[in-house]
Amino acid sequence: MSTGASSLPPLAWLRAFEASARHLSFTRAAGELGLTQSAISQHIRNLEAYLGRDLFLRKTRALELTEDGGNYLPIVREAFQILSNGTQAFTGDDRGRTLTLHCNLAFSIYWLAPRLHKLYEAHPWLTLNIVTPIWDPERHATHAALEIRFGRPEDLGTSAQKLSDATYFPVCAPDYQDGIFNVTTAKLFDCAGVTGSWGTWLSAGDAALALGQNINLASTYVIAMQAALNGAGMALTHDILVRDYLEQGTLVAPFQTKLTLNEGYYLLPMAQYAETPAAVAFRDWLFLELSSD
Repeated sequence: MSTGASSLPPLAWLRAFEASARHLSFTRAAGELGLTQSAISQHIRNLEAYLGRDLFLRKTRALELTEDGGNYLPIVREAFQILSNGTQAFTGDDRGRTLTLHCNLAFSIYWLAPRLHKLYEAHPWLTLNIVTPIWDPERHATHAALEIRFGRPEDLGTSAQKLSDATYFPVCAPDYQDGIFNVTTAKLFDCAGVTGSWGTWLSAGDAALALGQNINLASTYVIAMQAALNGAGMALTHDILVRDYLEQGTLVAPFQTKLTLNEGYYLLPMAQYAETPAAVAFRDWLFLELSSD
């Protein structure tokens, strides 16, 4: 097997392998690819020699994948999918008019989705596919051009662009506790894993949790905010997510104390096709929209 860092087996060998594995037949793979059966067999032998491993068990009337072949097949298929998506983004039918965005769940629900009509008014030709960090994001977002991530700048690298400064504070429904707000008797909700916590916020106001008072934690701000919207208690959240609800009056910020959040939302380029027309248009619109909030 070649040891060069950039060395890859020829595409024809990989296509022959993928088609043969899918059909479990050299003959049917040959028919699909417009080659002879002997050409397919030779491609497979060349690939096996290159890898130094047998990919198929060749039986009299059947073809089976070896364990190595079964392990290699999803790698080849994933590579073909990434290549197909990337090629379409650059030169396919959409001519770079489709953008796949890997986006923080809370940001996509509370900030982005309510403003999508403005994006499409400005760029009616653009198609936006949004992938959130659920349902195996590492697989489904492999061809995303941009990502909006919530995190600390030191963890994100030099290519990350900060979208907005954020302050955090409690919010609740306007009729929670009959409008007489008392944090020490409230049910408290928060997002786990962030530095802006109830303890820090309370300390800034020279307050503390009441004896026996616990924090209800969730893995995303979405759950904490939905709890507050439905009158279950007070949620610690931040301004970029809650701004629209405060303006509408569906949530209120009952206390004056607001603290700067160490984390924030950042835009990261994720792929070589982050400069397609759709990616450039979305990025320019995003910063313009944030500046007008």
